[in-house]
Amino acid sequence: MDMLRGEQIAEADLTEWRKLAQGLHARYLVGGFDAGARFIATVGHVGDSLGHYPQVSMGKGYVDLKLVSDDAIYRDDDGTEYVVEWVTQQDVDLARRITEVAADHELEADPASVCDIELGLDTARSATIAPVWAALLTGSAESQGRGTPSDEIRDATGRVPNLWFGDDEPEASGQRFHVEVYVAPEAAEQRIAAAVAAGGIVVDDSDAPSLTVIADQDGNRGVLCVAAPAAKKD
Repeated sequence: MDMLRGEQIAEADLTEWRKLAQGLHARYLVGGFDAGARFIATVGHVGDSLGHYPQVSMGKGYVDLKLVSDDAIYRDDDGTEYVVEWVTQQDVDLARRITEVAADHELEADPASVCDIELGLDTARSATIAPVWAALLTGSAESQGRGTPSDEIRDATGRVPNLWFGDDEPEASGQRFHVEVYVAPEAAEQRIAAAVAAGGIVVDDSDAPSLTVIADQDGNRGVLCVAAPAAKKD
């Protein structure tokens, strides 16, 4: 199934979901463990009917859901096809059904609170060093290049953040690793303000709001990332 572009996802108008990194994310607020378990069980039945399931995690007062297809088709400019992890129409269809289930369970969505973390490593030798990181992070060589045409490390079970490789050598600061924090569009301004209030410095906002580079007091850099919204703007 073809991957969906940002504008196609926005046209689906998934008001309770946000597109972060490769997938669609939603958080629903629940009154307790029993309420969350009942909601997840119903979502599981819906998944059975569609043959597709979300990734689920539950904590005190919330249920987090992620939707992504591991067999999406990406075509490069030359027409070469790759099987990648990305949002497809089956994710959009399931997101709509889950929204209906949440309404039936009288659950409130909290889309501004969704978040996803990835790691970036600057190197000109990704093919050489990727096997080491695949083994260290996941214990499996199969995680190298999984769901991507690059050497990126992706754990099939989602135990660790994805690790992707930049093409360049590190800047004069010598920093090779950085953290990428994906947030909902409506949360970006507050997140940046909070980091600055804590002593952080915005060192590059030339690609804002999509990317904002923030450094701590020691010069270590992280990137706040905002993907296209999963719903149309009024």
